[in-house]
Amino acid sequence: MTPVPTALLAGLDRHLPGLLDLYRDLHAHPELSHQEFRTAGIVAARLRGQGWAVTEGVGGTGVVGVLGSGPGPVVLLRADMDALPVREATGLPYASTRTATDAAGREVPVMHACGHDVHVTCLLGATALLAENRHAWRGTVVAVFQPAEEVGGAPAMVADHFAERFPRPDVCLAQHVTPAPAGLVATRPGTFMAASDSLAVRLHGRGGHGSAPEAAVDPVVMAAATVMRLQTVVSREVAADRSAVVTVASLHAGTRENVIPDTADLTVNIRSTTPAVREHVLAAVERIVRAEAAASAAPQEPDITVVNGFPMTVNDAEATATVQAALRADLGRDRVLDLPRPLTGSEDFGAFGAALGAPSVYWTFGGLDPAAFAGADLLADGIPTEIPHNHSPLFAPVPEPTLELGVRHLLLAATPWLDTDRKREK
Repeated sequence: MTPVPTALLAGLDRHLPGLLDLYRDLHAHPELSHQEFRTAGIVAARLRGQGWAVTEGVGGTGVVGVLGSGPGPVVLLRADMDALPVREATGLPYASTRTATDAAGREVPVMHACGHDVHVTCLLGATALLAENRHAWRGTVVAVFQPAEEVGGAPAMVADHFAERFPRPDVCLAQHVTPAPAGLVATRPGTFMAASDSLAVRLHGRGGHGSAPEAAVDPVVMAAATVMRLQTVVSREVAADRSAVVTVASLHAGTRENVIPDTADLTVNIRSTTPAVREHVLAAVERIVRAEAAASAAPQEPDITVVNGFPMTVNDAEATATVQAALRADLGRDRVLDLPRPLTGSEDFGAFGAALGAPSVYWTFGGLDPAAFAGADLLADGIPTEIPHNHSPLFAPVPEPTLELGVRHLLLAATPWLDTDRKREK
Protein backbone atom coordinates (compact mmCIF):
# COMPACT_ATOMS: atom_id res chain seq x y z
CA MET A 1 0.00 0.00 0.00
CA THR A 2 1.35 3.40 -0.95
CA PRO A 3 0.96 5.66 2.10
CA VAL A 4 -0.84 8.96 1.72
CA PRO A 5 1.35 11.79 3.07
CA THR A 6 -0.53 12.94 6.14
CA ALA A 7 0.88 13.56 9.59
CA LEU A 8 -2.37 12.29 11.11
CA LEU A 9 -1.23 8.72 10.46
CA ALA A 10 2.17 9.15 12.10
CA GLY A 11 2.68 6.43 14.70
CA LEU A 12 0.02 4.03 13.45
CA ASP A 13 2.45 1.13 13.07
CA ARG A 14 3.54 1.57 16.67
CA HIS A 15 -0.04 1.32 17.91
CA LEU A 16 -1.06 -1.77 15.94
CA PRO A 17 0.13 -4.46 18.42
CA GLY A 18 -1.84 -2.81 21.22
CA LEU A 19 -4.90 -2.44 18.99
CA LEU A 20 -4.75 -6.13 18.13
CA ASP A 21 -4.71 -7.00 21.84
CA LEU A 22 -7.60 -4.65 22.48
CA TYR A 23 -9.63 -6.16 19.66
CA ARG A 24 -9.14 -9.70 20.93
CA ASP A 25 -10.15 -8.61 24.43
CA LEU A 26 -13.32 -6.87 23.20
CA HIS A 27 -14.20 -9.85 21.02
CA ALA A 28 -13.87 -12.22 23.96
CA HIS A 29 -15.99 -9.99 26.22
CA PRO A 30 -19.04 -8.90 24.18
CA GLU A 31 -22.00 -7.15 25.78
CA LEU A 32 -25.63 -6.91 24.71
CA SER A 33 -27.33 -3.70 23.65
CA HIS A 34 -27.74 -1.23 26.54
CA GLN A 35 -25.43 -3.43 28.66
CA GLU A 36 -22.06 -2.21 27.32
CA PHE A 37 -20.71 -1.30 30.77
CA ARG A 38 -17.30 -2.98 30.53
CA THR A 39 -16.74 -1.77 26.98
CA ALA A 40 -17.76 1.77 27.89
CA GLY A 41 -15.37 1.72 30.85
CA ILE A 42 -12.47 0.64 28.64
CA VAL A 43 -13.32 3.33 26.10
CA ALA A 44 -13.58 6.09 28.71
CA ALA A 45 -10.30 5.11 30.38
CA ARG A 46 -8.42 5.02 27.10
CA LEU A 47 -9.80 8.35 25.95
CA ARG A 48 -8.86 10.01 29.23
CA GLY A 49 -5.38 8.52 28.98
CA GLN A 50 -5.06 10.02 25.51
CA GLY A 51 -6.06 13.47 26.76
CA TRP A 52 -9.68 13.70 25.61
CA ALA A 53 -12.46 15.37 27.60
CA VAL A 54 -14.77 12.44 28.35
CA THR A 55 -18.47 12.21 29.20
CA GLU A 56 -19.90 8.84 30.19
CA GLY A 57 -23.47 7.59 30.46
CA VAL A 58 -24.77 9.48 27.42
CA GLY A 59 -28.04 7.89 26.37
CA GLY A 60 -27.40 5.05 28.79
CA THR A 61 -23.94 3.57 28.26
CA GLY A 62 -22.70 5.90 25.54
CA VAL A 63 -19.32 7.60 25.78
CA VAL A 64 -18.37 10.88 24.09
CA GLY A 65 -14.84 12.25 23.83
CA VAL A 66 -14.05 15.79 22.71
CA LEU A 67 -10.63 17.00 21.59
CA GLY A 68 -9.79 20.38 20.12
CA SER A 69 -6.76 21.66 18.27
CA GLY A 70 -7.41 25.31 17.57
CA PRO A 71 -10.20 26.92 15.56
CA GLY A 72 -11.72 24.97 12.70
CA PRO A 73 -14.54 22.61 11.73
CA VAL A 74 -16.08 20.03 14.04
CA VAL A 75 -15.98 16.39 12.90
CA LEU A 76 -18.07 13.67 14.57
CA LEU A 77 -16.70 10.12 14.35
CA ARG A 78 -18.91 7.29 15.57
CA ALA A 79 -18.38 3.65 16.55
CA ASP A 80 -21.05 1.30 17.92
CA MET A 81 -20.25 -0.97 20.87
CA ASP A 82 -22.96 -3.62 21.31
CA ALA A 83 -22.93 -7.33 20.50
CA LEU A 84 -25.65 -9.84 19.62
CA PRO A 85 -27.39 -12.80 21.28
CA VAL A 86 -25.53 -15.30 19.09
CA ARG A 87 -23.50 -18.36 20.15
CA GLU A 88 -20.05 -18.04 18.58
CA ALA A 89 -18.89 -20.92 16.38
CA THR A 90 -15.71 -19.46 14.87
CA GLY A 91 -13.31 -21.61 16.89
CA LEU A 92 -11.01 -18.60 17.36
CA PRO A 93 -8.68 -18.71 20.37
CA TYR A 94 -10.30 -15.49 21.55
CA ALA A 95 -13.88 -16.59 20.79
CA SER A 96 -16.61 -15.49 23.15
CA THR A 97 -18.07 -17.98 25.63
CA ARG A 98 -20.14 -15.37 27.44
CA THR A 99 -23.80 -15.48 28.29
CA ALA A 100 -25.99 -12.65 29.55
CA THR A 101 -29.56 -11.90 30.51
CA ASP A 102 -31.46 -10.14 27.74
CA ALA A 103 -34.20 -7.54 28.07
CA ALA A 104 -36.83 -10.28 28.31
CA GLY A 105 -35.04 -11.95 31.21
CA ARG A 106 -33.69 -14.89 29.21
CA GLU A 107 -30.12 -16.16 29.45
CA VAL A 108 -28.59 -15.96 25.98
CA PRO A 109 -25.15 -16.42 24.43
CA VAL A 110 -23.36 -13.24 23.39
CA MET A 111 -21.02 -12.66 20.42
CA HIS A 112 -19.61 -9.76 18.46
CA ALA A 113 -21.23 -11.24 15.36
CA CYS A 114 -21.57 -7.86 13.64
CA GLY A 115 -18.02 -6.54 14.04
CA HIS A 116 -18.67 -3.72 16.47
CA ASP A 117 -15.52 -4.75 18.33
CA VAL A 118 -13.68 -3.81 15.12
CA HIS A 119 -15.39 -0.42 15.09
CA VAL A 120 -14.50 0.40 18.71
CA THR A 121 -10.89 -0.65 18.20
CA CYS A 122 -10.51 1.38 15.00
CA LEU A 123 -11.98 4.54 16.52
CA LEU A 124 -9.77 4.22 19.60
CA GLY A 125 -6.80 3.87 17.27
CA ALA A 126 -7.89 7.02 15.45
CA THR A 127 -8.40 8.95 18.70
CA ALA A 128 -4.91 7.98 19.87
CA LEU A 129 -3.34 9.36 16.68
CA LEU A 130 -5.45 12.51 16.76
CA ALA A 131 -4.25 13.16 20.31
CA GLU A 132 -0.60 12.45 19.53
CA ASN A 133 -0.59 14.47 16.32
CA ARG A 134 -2.52 17.57 17.40
CA HIS A 135 0.07 19.72 15.66
CA ALA A 136 -1.10 18.27 12.33
CA TRP A 137 -4.75 19.32 12.39
CA ARG A 138 -7.06 22.17 13.30
CA GLY A 139 -10.60 21.97 14.55
CA THR A 140 -12.50 19.76 17.00
CA VAL A 141 -13.25 16.05 16.91
CA VAL A 142 -16.20 14.52 18.74
CA ALA A 143 -15.65 10.77 19.17
CA VAL A 144 -18.95 9.00 19.81
CA PHE A 145 -19.04 5.45 21.15
CA GLN A 146 -22.67 4.47 20.78
CA PRO A 147 -24.63 1.74 22.53
CA ALA A 148 -27.40 -0.34 21.00
CA GLU A 149 -26.99 0.19 17.27
CA GLU A 150 -30.32 -0.55 15.57
CA VAL A 151 -31.95 -0.79 19.01
CA GLY A 152 -32.42 2.89 19.76
CA GLY A 153 -28.89 3.79 20.81
CA ALA A 154 -28.35 6.80 18.55
CA PRO A 155 -31.78 8.34 19.24
CA ALA A 156 -31.18 7.80 22.96
CA MET A 157 -27.90 9.72 22.82
CA VAL A 158 -29.54 12.50 20.82
CA ALA A 159 -32.41 12.67 23.32
CA ASP A 160 -29.89 12.97 26.16
CA HIS A 161 -29.32 16.62 25.15
CA PHE A 162 -26.46 15.74 22.82
CA ALA A 163 -26.80 19.00 20.85
CA GLU A 164 -26.56 21.12 24.00
CA ARG A 165 -23.73 19.18 25.65
CA PHE A 166 -21.26 18.74 22.80
CA PRO A 167 -19.90 20.80 19.89
CA ARG A 168 -22.21 20.80 16.89
CA PRO A 169 -20.53 18.91 14.02
CA ASP A 170 -19.92 20.14 10.49
CA VAL A 171 -19.94 16.53 9.32
CA CYS A 172 -20.79 13.13 10.84
CA LEU A 173 -18.74 10.11 9.74
CA ALA A 174 -19.08 6.39 10.47
CA GLN A 175 -18.13 3.04 9.00
CA HIS A 176 -19.08 -0.65 9.27
CA VAL A 177 -17.01 -3.77 8.64
CA THR A 178 -18.58 -6.24 6.21
CA PRO A 179 -17.90 -9.71 4.74
CA ALA A 180 -15.96 -8.24 1.82
CA PRO A 181 -12.25 -8.32 0.97
CA ALA A 182 -10.04 -6.28 3.27
CA GLY A 183 -8.97 -3.16 1.40
CA LEU A 184 -12.34 -2.66 -0.28
CA VAL A 185 -14.63 0.25 0.65
CA ALA A 186 -18.19 0.84 -0.54
CA THR A 187 -20.50 3.83 -0.26
CA ARG A 188 -22.88 5.92 -2.35
CA PRO A 189 -24.47 9.37 -2.22
CA GLY A 190 -28.13 9.57 -1.24
CA THR A 191 -29.91 6.62 0.34
CA PHE A 192 -27.25 4.16 1.47
CA MET A 193 -29.13 1.82 3.80
CA ALA A 194 -32.75 0.87 4.33
CA ALA A 195 -35.22 2.05 6.93
CA SER A 196 -35.89 -0.49 9.66
CA ASP A 197 -39.12 -1.18 11.56
CA SER A 198 -39.55 -3.90 14.17
CA LEU A 199 -42.91 -5.10 15.47
CA ALA A 200 -43.94 -7.44 18.28
CA VAL A 201 -47.15 -9.32 17.54
CA ARG A 202 -49.25 -11.30 20.01
CA LEU A 203 -51.92 -13.54 18.49
CA HIS A 204 -54.76 -14.51 20.82
CA GLY A 205 -56.32 -17.95 20.71
CA ARG A 206 -58.23 -20.09 23.18
CA GLY A 207 -56.24 -22.77 24.89
CA GLY A 208 -57.29 -26.39 25.27
CA HIS A 209 -56.30 -30.03 25.12
CA GLY A 210 -54.19 -31.17 22.19
CA SER A 211 -56.61 -34.07 21.63
CA ALA A 212 -59.59 -31.74 21.15
CA PRO A 213 -58.52 -28.85 18.87
CA GLU A 214 -62.14 -28.30 17.87
CA ALA A 215 -62.78 -26.93 21.36
CA ALA A 216 -59.93 -24.44 21.11
CA VAL A 217 -58.67 -21.69 18.82
CA ASP A 218 -55.12 -22.69 18.06
CA PRO A 219 -52.74 -19.68 17.98
CA VAL A 220 -49.90 -21.89 16.73
CA VAL A 221 -51.75 -22.61 13.49
CA MET A 222 -52.77 -18.94 13.35
CA ALA A 223 -49.11 -17.93 13.72
CA ALA A 224 -47.96 -20.41 11.07
CA ALA A 225 -50.52 -19.10 8.58
CA THR A 226 -49.49 -15.53 9.39
CA VAL A 227 -45.80 -16.26 8.83
CA MET A 228 -46.45 -17.88 5.48
CA ARG A 229 -48.82 -15.16 4.31
CA LEU A 230 -46.32 -12.44 5.25
CA GLN A 231 -43.92 -13.94 2.72
CA THR A 232 -46.20 -12.65 -0.04
CA VAL A 233 -45.87 -8.98 0.93
CA VAL A 234 -42.59 -8.44 -0.91
CA SER A 235 -43.14 -10.97 -3.68
CA ARG A 236 -46.66 -9.79 -4.56
CA GLU A 237 -47.00 -6.21 -3.29
CA VAL A 238 -43.61 -4.56 -3.91
CA ALA A 239 -42.58 -3.71 -7.47
CA ALA A 240 -39.58 -5.51 -8.90
CA ASP A 241 -37.62 -2.26 -9.24
CA ARG A 242 -38.12 -1.48 -5.53
CA SER A 243 -36.72 -3.34 -2.55
CA ALA A 244 -38.03 -4.45 0.82
CA VAL A 245 -37.48 -7.30 3.26
CA VAL A 246 -39.98 -8.79 5.70
CA THR A 247 -38.49 -11.21 8.24
CA VAL A 248 -40.24 -13.09 11.02
CA ALA A 249 -37.25 -13.80 13.22
CA SER A 250 -38.92 -15.36 16.27
CA LEU A 251 -42.06 -17.34 17.03
CA HIS A 252 -42.85 -18.49 20.55
CA ALA A 253 -45.91 -20.42 21.67
CA GLY A 254 -46.86 -23.13 24.12
CA THR A 255 -45.10 -25.20 26.76
CA ARG A 256 -46.10 -28.85 26.09
CA GLU A 257 -46.93 -31.02 23.12
CA ASN A 258 -50.46 -31.80 24.37
CA VAL A 259 -51.54 -28.32 25.47
CA ILE A 260 -52.86 -25.80 22.97
CA PRO A 261 -51.73 -22.40 24.29
CA ASP A 262 -53.73 -19.21 24.59
CA THR A 263 -51.25 -17.02 22.69
CA ALA A 264 -48.44 -17.00 20.16
CA ASP A 265 -45.81 -14.27 19.91
CA LEU A 266 -43.99 -13.17 16.75
CA THR A 267 -41.37 -10.55 16.05
CA VAL A 268 -41.33 -9.01 12.59
CA ASN A 269 -38.58 -6.91 11.04
CA ILE A 270 -39.18 -4.79 7.95
CA ARG A 271 -36.57 -3.10 5.74
CA SER A 272 -37.47 -0.61 3.02
CA THR A 273 -35.60 1.86 0.82
CA THR A 274 -38.27 4.44 -0.08
CA PRO A 275 -40.85 6.17 2.14
CA ALA A 276 -43.72 4.94 -0.06
CA VAL A 277 -42.61 1.30 0.13
CA ARG A 278 -42.11 1.63 3.88
CA GLU A 279 -45.65 2.91 4.38
CA HIS A 280 -47.15 0.24 2.12
CA VAL A 281 -45.28 -2.69 3.67
CA LEU A 282 -46.08 -1.65 7.25
CA ALA A 283 -49.76 -1.39 6.34
CA ALA A 284 -49.67 -4.76 4.55
CA VAL A 285 -48.11 -6.52 7.53
CA GLU A 286 -50.77 -5.17 9.89
CA ARG A 287 -53.53 -6.04 7.42
CA ILE A 288 -52.35 -9.64 7.12
CA VAL A 289 -51.87 -10.16 10.85
CA ARG A 290 -55.39 -8.93 11.58
CA ALA A 291 -56.94 -10.84 8.68
CA GLU A 292 -55.36 -14.17 9.68
CA ALA A 293 -56.62 -13.68 13.23
CA ALA A 294 -60.10 -13.01 11.91
CA ALA A 295 -59.92 -16.03 9.60
CA SER A 296 -59.05 -18.22 12.59
CA ALA A 297 -61.95 -16.85 14.68
CA ALA A 298 -59.57 -15.40 17.23
CA PRO A 299 -61.43 -14.33 20.37
CA GLN A 300 -59.77 -10.90 20.29
CA GLU A 301 -57.75 -8.65 18.01
CA PRO A 302 -53.98 -9.19 17.81
CA ASP A 303 -51.68 -6.89 19.78
CA ILE A 304 -49.23 -5.15 17.43
CA THR A 305 -46.52 -3.15 19.18
CA VAL A 306 -43.82 -1.05 17.55
CA VAL A 307 -40.50 -2.15 19.08
CA ASN A 308 -38.36 0.35 17.21
CA GLY A 309 -38.11 2.14 13.91
CA PHE A 310 -35.70 4.48 12.23
CA PRO A 311 -35.44 6.00 8.77
CA MET A 312 -33.11 5.30 5.88
CA THR A 313 -29.42 6.14 6.20
CA VAL A 314 -28.88 8.98 3.75
CA ASN A 315 -25.42 10.17 2.69
CA ASP A 316 -24.94 13.83 1.81
CA ALA A 317 -23.86 13.97 -1.85
CA GLU A 318 -21.14 16.62 -1.54
CA ALA A 319 -19.65 15.22 1.66
CA THR A 320 -19.71 11.71 0.22
CA ALA A 321 -17.76 12.84 -2.84
CA THR A 322 -15.19 14.42 -0.52
CA VAL A 323 -14.80 11.23 1.51
CA GLN A 324 -14.61 9.07 -1.60
CA ALA A 325 -11.83 11.25 -3.01
CA ALA A 326 -9.88 11.04 0.24
CA LEU A 327 -10.18 7.25 0.42
CA ARG A 328 -9.40 6.75 -3.27
CA ALA A 329 -6.20 8.73 -2.87
CA ASP A 330 -5.15 6.10 -0.31
CA LEU A 331 -6.63 2.84 -1.60
CA GLY A 332 -6.88 3.56 -5.31
CA ARG A 333 -9.94 4.38 -7.37
CA ASP A 334 -10.89 0.76 -8.06
CA ARG A 335 -10.94 -0.10 -4.33
CA VAL A 336 -13.60 2.45 -3.37
CA LEU A 337 -16.86 1.26 -4.89
CA ASP A 338 -19.84 3.47 -5.68
CA LEU A 339 -22.77 1.16 -4.95
CA PRO A 340 -25.50 1.11 -7.62
CA ARG A 341 -28.34 0.70 -5.12
CA PRO A 342 -29.01 1.03 -1.37
CA LEU A 343 -28.21 -1.83 0.98
CA THR A 344 -31.11 -3.55 2.72
CA GLY A 345 -29.27 -3.49 6.04
CA SER A 346 -30.09 -0.63 8.38
CA GLU A 347 -28.36 1.80 10.72
CA ASP A 348 -29.46 4.40 13.27
CA PHE A 349 -26.30 6.49 12.78
CA GLY A 350 -28.28 8.93 10.65
CA ALA A 351 -30.07 10.13 13.79
CA PHE A 352 -27.02 12.22 14.68
CA GLY A 353 -26.85 14.16 11.42
CA ALA A 354 -30.61 14.59 11.23
CA ALA A 355 -30.88 15.94 14.76
CA LEU A 356 -27.74 18.08 14.60
CA GLY A 357 -28.32 19.53 11.14
CA ALA A 358 -25.06 18.14 9.76
CA PRO A 359 -24.28 16.18 6.59
CA SER A 360 -23.54 12.50 7.15
CA VAL A 361 -21.35 10.01 5.34
CA TYR A 362 -21.44 6.29 6.05
CA TRP A 363 -19.36 3.62 4.34
CA THR A 364 -18.65 -0.08 4.65
CA PHE A 365 -15.22 -1.67 4.51
CA GLY A 366 -14.12 -5.24 3.98
CA GLY A 367 -12.78 -7.33 6.83
CA LEU A 368 -12.07 -10.74 5.30
CA ASP A 369 -9.19 -12.40 3.48
CA PRO A 370 -9.31 -11.31 -0.19
CA ALA A 371 -8.34 -14.84 -1.24
CA ALA A 372 -11.82 -16.03 -0.20
CA PHE A 373 -13.34 -13.91 -2.99
CA ALA A 374 -11.23 -15.08 -5.92
CA GLY A 375 -13.25 -14.76 -9.13
CA ALA A 376 -16.28 -13.14 -7.43
CA ASP A 377 -17.96 -10.10 -9.01
CA LEU A 378 -19.20 -8.36 -5.87
CA LEU A 379 -21.02 -5.51 -7.58
CA ALA A 380 -22.89 -7.79 -9.96
CA ASP A 381 -23.55 -10.80 -7.75
CA GLY A 382 -23.09 -9.61 -4.18
CA ILE A 383 -21.20 -11.44 -1.44
CA PRO A 384 -21.02 -15.21 -2.13
CA THR A 385 -23.54 -17.07 0.03
CA GLU A 386 -20.89 -19.38 1.45
CA ILE A 387 -19.11 -16.42 3.06
CA PRO A 388 -20.36 -15.90 6.66
CA HIS A 389 -22.23 -12.60 6.82
CA ASN A 390 -22.74 -10.19 9.69
CA HIS A 391 -24.89 -11.76 12.45
CA SER A 392 -23.63 -15.24 11.58
CA PRO A 393 -22.06 -17.29 14.40
CA LEU A 394 -19.14 -17.80 11.98
CA PHE A 395 -18.54 -14.12 11.15
CA ALA A 396 -14.90 -13.40 11.96
CA PRO A 397 -13.07 -10.40 10.50
CA VAL A 398 -9.34 -10.92 10.09
CA PRO A 399 -7.67 -8.43 12.48
CA GLU A 400 -4.77 -7.83 10.09
CA PRO A 401 -5.00 -5.71 7.99
CA THR A 402 -8.61 -4.83 8.89
CA LEU A 403 -7.80 -2.82 12.02
CA GLU A 404 -5.06 -0.80 10.36
CA LEU A 405 -7.31 -0.05 7.40
CA GLY A 406 -10.23 0.93 9.63
CA VAL A 407 -8.08 3.46 11.49
CA ARG A 408 -6.78 4.88 8.20
CA HIS A 409 -10.30 5.18 6.76
CA LEU A 410 -11.56 7.23 9.70
CA LEU A 411 -8.59 9.61 9.71
CA LEU A 412 -8.43 10.04 5.96
CA ALA A 413 -12.18 10.65 5.71
CA ALA A 414 -11.88 13.35 8.39
CA THR A 415 -8.81 14.95 6.87
CA PRO A 416 -10.55 17.31 4.40
CA TRP A 417 -12.38 18.96 7.30
CA LEU A 418 -9.44 19.17 9.70
CA ASP A 419 -7.14 21.51 7.76
CA THR A 420 -4.27 19.04 7.72
CA ASP A 421 -1.23 18.80 5.49
CA ARG A 422 -3.19 16.73 2.99
CA LYS A 423 -4.49 18.43 -0.15
CA ARG A 424 -8.15 17.94 -0.87
CA GLU A 425 -9.00 15.67 -3.75
CA LYS A 426 -11.92 16.89 -5.81
